[in-house]
Amino acid sequence: MIKIGDFARLGQVSVVTLRHYDEVGLLKPVSVDNFTGYRYYAVAQLSELNHILALKDLGFSLDQIAQVLQGLTGEQLQGMLIMKQVEVQQHLVDEQARLSRIGVRLKQLKMEDTMPNYDVVLKTVPPQLIASRKVSIPTNDQVPAYLNEAYGEVYSHIKAQGAKDTGACFGVWHQPAAILANEVAEAAVPVDHAIPSSDRVKVYELPQAQVASAVHRGEFVSFVQLHAVLLDWIESNNYQIVGPYREIYINSADKSNSTTEIQYPVAKAN
Repeated sequence: MIKIGDFARLGQVSVVTLRHYDEVGLLKPVSVDNFTGYRYYAVAQLSELNHILALKDLGFSLDQIAQVLQGLTGEQLQGMLIMKQVEVQQHLVDEQARLSRIGVRLKQLKMEDTMPNYDVVLKTVPPQLIASRKVSIPTNDQVPAYLNEAYGEVYSHIKAQGAKDTGACFGVWHQPAAILANEVAEAAVPVDHAIPSSDRVKVYELPQAQVASAVHRGEFVSFVQLHAVLLDWIESNNYQIVGPYREIYINSADKSNSTTEIQYPVAKAN
């Protein structure tokens, strides 16, 4: 028999690791000294230890390794390996995307020679039930007047139908941000339950979407820079826009210190 320290050196693992394997029932010593508490292993257990380490190197958890050691059919082991392969492949895809985003940020820093004003994040927004009024706005300077009137209609309809708004109002814009004439937008308000639509206010569910998102603080006139940052991020990270963008007016009471989140629905480009 071999003392735990010598067995650890032969197996090129730490004593702490062997103790842990013992505690979780993965590799038990053949004997434990009742007086000193020393653990002793058999030379033959080196092959068991190597088997454990080989499976661990493949990325299996200790629980999964225990399943293997308890005895699996070849088909079951093959299934576990295929699942692990898929998991590792997805991890590689995720890390490659992370590497790409790091590259974009480095490029941005080099071009601006300063810290960026905006951070773009990719996230999934859940489905959302909304009441909305779609309007066509002749010129960009008329946006506040048209949207304010539209929101008034939407909130009146929600109240009349006995519903409640459940969050910040937002705009759904149906053309690129660079177009500043004849803009088509929806004044949207999330609601707590389904209510009937009217001729002018439509109630429907916005589907779940993956969005590229960034937050703007300050005057609305500064949106141009944020849109440019978002569009550059989308292109640089090999995404494409797949739906109308959204402006969520989180805090718009104070125009000079407002907080607005802009979201572009995106999907990976082919």
